[in-house]
Amino acid sequence: MKPYNEEQTKKEQVEVMFDNIAPTYDKLNHIMSLNIDRIWRRRVMRIVRRSKAHAIMDIATGTGDLAIAMAKKVDRTHILGIDLSEEMLAIARTKIEKQGLEERISLEKGDAENLNMVDDCTIDAATVAFGVRNFENMERGLSEIYRTLKPGGKLVVLEFSMPRNRFIRWVYSQYAHRLLPRIGAAISKDERAYTYLPDSVEEFPSPERFTEILRGVGFSSVTRRSQSFGIAYIYVATK
Repeated sequence: MKPYNEEQTKKEQVEVMFDNIAPTYDKLNHIMSLNIDRIWRRRVMRIVRRSKAHAIMDIATGTGDLAIAMAKKVDRTHILGIDLSEEMLAIARTKIEKQGLEERISLEKGDAENLNMVDDCTIDAATVAFGVRNFENMERGLSEIYRTLKPGGKLVVLEFSMPRNRFIRWVYSQYAHRLLPRIGAAISKDERAYTYLPDSVEEFPSPERFTEILRGVGFSSVTRRSQSFGIAYIYVATK
């Protein structure tokens, strides 16, 4: 397991964290979300499919689940998956090879704040599932994604949120801060990662504020839809 260094930037610490938890990431995600994360990703995939996108960029692609789902369900597409963590990308490559999707999906190590591998106005649709809250500079990352999109292109963001209902919020908070780190530490051996994750959700802007940020970097229209009592939101922003 790679050690953390308090002198590292947030970006560098996130990279170390996901490298450490990569082997157990999928298992933990599905256990701890009761597989609801699969449903949310399918909804993102359907939004992208309706947009009839051909060139798709999946930021914070992780182990490739969303990229693979889009490659299977969205016709005549090529998907570029980008992630900070080489260990996560290694797992994604194995999955992609097993599915025979090497010609449909390519992977690059990188992050949303520096998309030098992508030219201006070349992407039909961009997706970010559970990754925006890990951006070191959110506005810079969203601006870079905006730059790469064609006019009329869409950014679809799936991100956790704090539920509005007080009871659901309390239950979620108890689960996230008491049970989640214990499960994460037992399976991944990295308790810090599963302490960081709920903290990052609480620090993420409210749905209203995040909508304002998306408009502030240039998106002409932004819609949002609550998922599972506000535990997550899907945002659709159009350039």
